[in-house]
Amino acid sequence: MTQRDAAKPLYGIAVAADLADVPEATLRLYERRGILTPFRSDGGTRRYSDDDIDRLRRVAELRDAGVNLAGIGRVLELEDENGDLRRELDRERRSR
Repeated sequence: MTQRDAAKPLYGIAVAADLADVPEATLRLYERRGILTPFRSDGGTRRYSDDDIDRLRRVAELRDAGVNLAGIGRVLELEDENGDLRRELDRERRSR
């Protein structure tokens, strides 16, 4: 069986909101705040990937923990940076 690409934009805003259990307006707010950047089709339609849904679930965890949107943005930025650095380190280790 072929593994699906988690970064492939598959879902419209209504489906993404349902999967993440948040209102569509919240997804738009997160986009305005830079917390989430969905793919846009040529016609401007938002498309969300499985990675985006996972990110939305992480945002919900942070909100439930009492972190405000500015803090959530910073936490996600640091988590992304940490992930990038770990991947770079893994590549260097494999190349040795």
